[in-house]
Amino acid sequence: MANSRSTKSTKPQKQSTLAVYLYIPNIIGYIRILLNCVGFAICFQDKILFSLLYLVSFVCDALDGWFARKFNQVSTFGAVLDMVTDRISTACLLLILSQVYRPGLIFISLLALDIGSHWLQTYSTFLLGKSSHKDVKDSNSWLFRAYYRNRMFMGYCCASCEVLYIMLFLLAENQIESLPLVLGNAVQQSWVKAGILGLAGFGWGIKQLVNVIQIKTAADVCVLYDINKKQ
Repeated sequence: MANSRSTKSTKPQKQSTLAVYLYIPNIIGYIRILLNCVGFAICFQDKILFSLLYLVSFVCDALDGWFARKFNQVSTFGAVLDMVTDRISTACLLLILSQVYRPGLIFISLLALDIGSHWLQTYSTFLLGKSSHKDVKDSNSWLFRAYYRNRMFMGYCCASCEVLYIMLFLLAENQIESLPLVLGNAVQQSWVKAGILGLAGFGWGIKQLVNVIQIKTAADVCVLYDINKKQ
């Protein structure tokens, strides 16, 4: 009888676990992973197709959040899947750019800043007992609060980064390019390219500044946690 009750008690748990894995936003997350895998596999053979796949994956990033709220399918697994997919996608693209452009250290540094800031922010969120790394209402930085509390503003900054990186990849004609030279030629050749680079560059700059603020804010939380624990 004990074994029978144990079996019955575990069945609902398994069903509910499967249900979460099959949430619509999580399925969109799996599709994003597939798109990125195919895209990065062919990135040097077909730049246009890669760019389209990457941008579709980025658009899906906005869709999964909308579906999660629309159908009340918000989950911790989905949030983690979303962040990990975002970070790995951007990291892979930055690694490719570091191999295409010189100095490549610029893109490696951006990769470290992106991953480091989000990892620290997530860890500090757990220390504070918050449910989301986007809960920054108690931050002293108005820019940090504006970034996470205004979806349109955050969307613009995130989209600017991805558009800028994709444009840099498309503008590279050779295997090894000079970053300043490519940017200079693009601005001189077309006012459309110059406008897109300028608009994307502005949002990109704000995003990097937010990443720096995020590191400092999260580091302060970790330090204060240790101080309060000792007291």
